[in-house]
Amino acid sequence: MIKAALSALTDLQGNWDAAKVGAWAEAMLALKGRLVLTGMGKSGLIAQKIAATFASTGTPSFFLHPAEALHGDLGMVTPEDAVLALSNSGESEEVVRILPSLLRLEVPIAALTSKPESSLGRAARWTFLYRMPGGEGCPLDLAPMASTTLQLIWGDVLAATLMDRRGFSREGFAMNHPAGSLGARLLKVEDLMHKDWPRIGPDAATTEVLEAITAGHLGMATVEEGGRLLGVISDGDIRRAFKAAERQGRNPLDLKGADFMSSNPITTKPDTMAVEAAARMEARKVTFLVVAGEDGVPEGVLHIHDLLSHKVL
Repeated sequence: MIKAALSALTDLQGNWDAAKVGAWAEAMLALKGRLVLTGMGKSGLIAQKIAATFASTGTPSFFLHPAEALHGDLGMVTPEDAVLALSNSGESEEVVRILPSLLRLEVPIAALTSKPESSLGRAARWTFLYRMPGGEGCPLDLAPMASTTLQLIWGDVLAATLMDRRGFSREGFAMNHPAGSLGARLLKVEDLMHKDWPRIGPDAATTEVLEAITAGHLGMATVEEGGRLLGVISDGDIRRAFKAAERQGRNPLDLKGADFMSSNPITTKPDTMAVEAAARMEARKVTFLVVAGEDGVPEGVLHIHDLLSHKVL
């Protein structure tokens, strides 16, 4: 089977029509509606995967089961849509039977098939062909194997072409994958940071410091003066300051904000990738980072819990 699939892929690599793919891609970029994938049987399963790939990479798309389309679901297709139909033979009964309705709607049709002279091939405006010099690779020469592999590859070629021409970005991918680990690793610090956090002045009394950190629920506070970041105070800083005051015979309640803070805190920029910020936090053994702009003015706080809840860590 591997030999059959490899020979088919080798043939496709040397014979695919880049100009035709480019023309189809330009038409899809101008499309006002959605890209509708359809196919029957194993080709239908591949079509569902291709539809999911398009949808997640910037091209609104869905799968239409051709048998269900014959019983009313064809109403889901509008004249503003386009169709990409999969059929190895190009003669799958259910697919062929919906072609006249699609043509009456003047919906542009593209086909993935091995038979350019088939009913599907003749109805399609763009026909993306593949050949199988070594057959399907099935021991009985019955089950679709190499053909579905080629359909899958063709789907990825088309999706990748549209991604490139659309200028689809990492940010777009992350927006389409808010709960996925892939998308999570593409999030930026500004997507996760707290824009409201505890802030105190250097002369804040001990009670003010404790109240601010308790109310903020982040286990920290920034120390600022005139919009300038002077330092940060963590739970650990408070414990250490209290121990130092005890050794010096000072009353802890006489301490001020500046007595608690750690100067020169670790900061990160809003457009830093969240995964990079996570690496810095792990390397420095800290649980939060102050987010500051180019001018050094604090804009937010990124906490390790934010990274964990969004599966960046």
